[in-house]
Amino acid sequence: MANSQDVLVEVQDLQVHFHLHEGVVRAVDDVSFTIHQGQTLGVIGESGSGKSVSAQSIMGIVPSPPAKQIGGKIFMHLSDNGTGYRVVNLSELPPKGNEFRAIRGKEIGMIFQEPMTSFSPVHTIGDQIMEAILLHIPNVSKKEARERTIEILRRVGIPKAERRVDNYSHQFSGGMRQRAMIAMALSCNPKLLIADEPTTALDVTIEAQILELLKDLQQEFNMAIMYISHDLAVVGGVADEVMVMYLGLVMEHASAEEVFENPLHPYTQALWRSIPKIDGDLSRLKPISGTLPSPFAVHKGCPFFSRCDDRIVGVCDMARPPLVEVKPGHKVRCYLYTEQGKG
Repeated sequence: MANSQDVLVEVQDLQVHFHLHEGVVRAVDDVSFTIHQGQTLGVIGESGSGKSVSAQSIMGIVPSPPAKQIGGKIFMHLSDNGTGYRVVNLSELPPKGNEFRAIRGKEIGMIFQEPMTSFSPVHTIGDQIMEAILLHIPNVSKKEARERTIEILRRVGIPKAERRVDNYSHQFSGGMRQRAMIAMALSCNPKLLIADEPTTALDVTIEAQILELLKDLQQEFNMAIMYISHDLAVVGGVADEVMVMYLGLVMEHASAEEVFENPLHPYTQALWRSIPKIDGDLSRLKPISGTLPSPFAVHKGCPFFSRCDDRIVGVCDMARPPLVEVKPGHKVRCYLYTEQGKG
């Protein structure tokens, strides 16, 4: 484990497999990363790359069965009543146990992709946010919890929050439900906020407001953020570090500036080429060639081999490439940067 005092979460060699009738899906396969206090880790990649499952593993909410964590450890560094830090191995805690329940919601908050399925349809939005506050924050009265709920709803841009607090989720539009979901995740000032496509249902103006809110709260509470998104422009604007995933593997990991200015992996480069540029050819986008392989497929070599323009036959398809540190802080999983590829 890292000894740095600013480390909040360490994920080491995480492996999560889904055992289905059709076969085994290696959703997360040997993934390691660190999240630091007050920093934002951006996680990008196509659908099915393992981004959400990695986040759900930290929260302890991966559906089991069919999912099972077959390897790896997840450590969280928690303050111990102001006297120091204690390290908790989340992967060893029962997901439905009291200790994990105390951490989930209080120390770790999560903004889900689909708020309609995240709220109870038979309880008001306010009651559900108040429940989290009363459960995790000691010595708070119901009146104080309600006032806190109204304030956080107001901060995420819900108009007339003092009235809307008593509405049900079906009385909110899609964008309003997303904002309420964000309010619930932020209600207990978590040390880590996992944002899984948090602005998908919002228009551009509200998206900018929410991103600004997250930045303000991050600075105010020294909160770490794990930001999962398909929108590379948004990730570039909010993240300190960027982790690129593909079929359950980390393909590249570096500072946001380094990844955007000097992408090394052919997959990362292909993602960048697919973004329309103002000074480029706007008449035609450049999608990544080929299609995402079947999630049930077992890859002997690099999983990106069939779609890669720089593949080396007889090397890239023979064994999984290692994750190598090309320069300090910049890691890439590609044979182009190993002795086998250079030879």
